[in-house]
Amino acid sequence: MQARTFVPILAATLAAGLITAGQAQAAPAEADARPLAARVVTYDASASAEFRAAVDRGAAIWNESVDNVELRPVAAGQRANIRVLADNGWPRALTTSLGNGTVYIGRQAVDQGYNTVRISSHELGHILGLPDRKPGPCSSLMSGSSAGVPCTNPYPDAAEKSQVEGNFGLAPARPAVVRHGVVLMN
Repeated sequence: MQARTFVPILAATLAAGLITAGQAQAAPAEADARPLAARVVTYDASASAEFRAAVDRGAAIWNESVDNVELRPVAAGQRANIRVLADNGWPRALTTSLGNGTVYIGRQAVDQGYNTVRISSHELGHILGLPDRKPGPCSSLMSGSSAGVPCTNPYPDAAEKSQVEGNFGLAPARPAVVRHGVVLMN
């Protein structure tokens, strides 16, 4: 995930604000381009057993789908925001707060024929703040099992993406401090 750039100036604002009584003026400091950073949420899939690849793919799908949050595998020796476990029950997510919790990739649904990548992406969606939307069509990731075993769609729909983007609204990255024309911090 790369830093995003946000330029909050419209052409009309520039035209109106830069020329006053025939004199050119500098654009206000707020008009400068500012990098925006996605919130990083780490996950530990070391206990997800045979579902490790599905968990990594589910995280990658979210990273492809939204800009305001990035799911990354946890670095060695660090605590993850999300723990992913395999068990013999039904898949579920227990959230402790937005971006934090435990995901269980349950073998019961897999044994019934549900797609492991869809399960992973769906359960990660809960951690990102999405509720179940049952019953629902296969095009809705959060419709979960109500879409049926034939549904293998692991991608969030436009409304689901929008909700996650809103949940993790971008904030400016560390602002640059400029003194006497010299950038002191980025």
